[in-house]
Amino acid sequence: MTQITPIRFAETEIDRIADFEGRLALFADPEGKLDSGARRVNRLMRGAIQRLVESERFAKLKPGEGLTLAYPSGLAAEAVEVIRSPRNPETEVARKAGAHLARGRGRADLLVLAGPLRRVAEVAFGLAMRDYAFEAHKSDAKARAGEVLVMCSKPEAAEAAAAPLMAVAEGAHMTRDLVNAPANILTTTEFANRLKEMEEVGLKVEVLEEEELEALGMRTLLSVGQGSDSPSKVVVMRWEGGAEDAAPLALVGKGVVFDTGGISLKPAAGMEDMTMDMGGAGVVAGVMRSLALRKARANVVGLVGLVENMPSGSATRPGDVITSMKGDTVEVINTDAEGRLVLCDVMWYAQDRFKPAGLIDLATLTGAIIIGLGHENAGVFSNDDSLCNAFLKAAGAEQEGAWRMPLGQAYDDQLKSRIADMKNVGGRPAGSITAAQFLQRFVKEGTPWIHLDIAGVASVKSDTALAPKGATGWGVAALNRLVADHFERD
Repeated sequence: MTQITPIRFAETEIDRIADFEGRLALFADPEGKLDSGARRVNRLMRGAIQRLVESERFAKLKPGEGLTLAYPSGLAAEAVEVIRSPRNPETEVARKAGAHLARGRGRADLLVLAGPLRRVAEVAFGLAMRDYAFEAHKSDAKARAGEVLVMCSKPEAAEAAAAPLMAVAEGAHMTRDLVNAPANILTTTEFANRLKEMEEVGLKVEVLEEEELEALGMRTLLSVGQGSDSPSKVVVMRWEGGAEDAAPLALVGKGVVFDTGGISLKPAAGMEDMTMDMGGAGVVAGVMRSLALRKARANVVGLVGLVENMPSGSATRPGDVITSMKGDTVEVINTDAEGRLVLCDVMWYAQDRFKPAGLIDLATLTGAIIIGLGHENAGVFSNDDSLCNAFLKAAGAEQEGAWRMPLGQAYDDQLKSRIADMKNVGGRPAGSITAAQFLQRFVKEGTPWIHLDIAGVASVKSDTALAPKGATGWGVAALNRLVADHFERD
């Protein structure tokens, strides 16, 4: 797994600045005021920092942005980053500053002169999140190098505040690694093995094989993978940090390691991106890792359905009728609407076995949600205003875009089938909503539920605020915050 950048905190030592080799970073507020560390750099550079912060170019920077002075005179450092930021920045600004430092760091050591800056831990989090590269399959890849030393006025407090944030960053890195991985590497078996390894961080992990899934009646899930040589699996991860009798929050992820569309074959152009169709399962894995690393005082169970959707002589055909674990029958109109067939069985199993206090499923489920919301927001569907609003608040606090979408009987009616209890698609109109309506049929009465369609946000073609292009790790931070704010015991 890609390791997060080592970040240490220490008291400010002015005398170490001149001889530091690597990159230096300092902060100046919008009025151009410098702390003691920045003033020392300014003196060593014969006033260059003061001239910079008084310049029109610096004044045009937005909070959290910075400028670089390369090969500065009077210092051993290879560059100095000057960040425009108030002494008490908002969380978003602090993280933005950290991300800026990560983009410029390369493989060099970095000394951050934070001085009395508030929210230093958030700067470190932004840096750790953005300092990521997926190079596992490059022949010229080099080992991650360099460390970050943050000198600040209260290093012990900063380190304590940063510890749970670093757990989130590590979970997000895991999610990114999984979503970025090619399908010939991340098979269903390899995926399950990687999740099983998380027993090392304190999770209880079970892997249910096809024979067990058949005995449980997970026929819709098995129908998706029956055309592939890769065995279908369900992995159950449990974190039991809460009260023994407290019902857990259940997270369920779609884990289609590759999606050809099955017999309803996708067009060739862009099919290579379907390695990310296990994004929901990747997020669940990352969240569970984060909770275990920070020892969350909550009970959370993560379940992922791992399958591969391939065309073959044994593949499910359009027109087939499958009986779900719940007992409802599904007419398969389109084998490329497979994710909901995976999720519905796992959701039913999660409710049957764990009687959760809440149920949240995540899936790269529909292209329709991208048409509606682009790559800025995940689609949020829910039967419970309280849980939904709590999640939206958590997502907003973490700057992870999320937008609530409607549900309703008229949409549900589009799923009516002539020969079975329901169809697996409702036609082109409102495609993301009818997919959510399908899943809602497998939510037991009284269970608060959220469906997150993350097709537009799980992997993107350009850099985001805290991630390079590719897998984003969206959802790890928001779900971790939801657990912290609403499911942890005192």
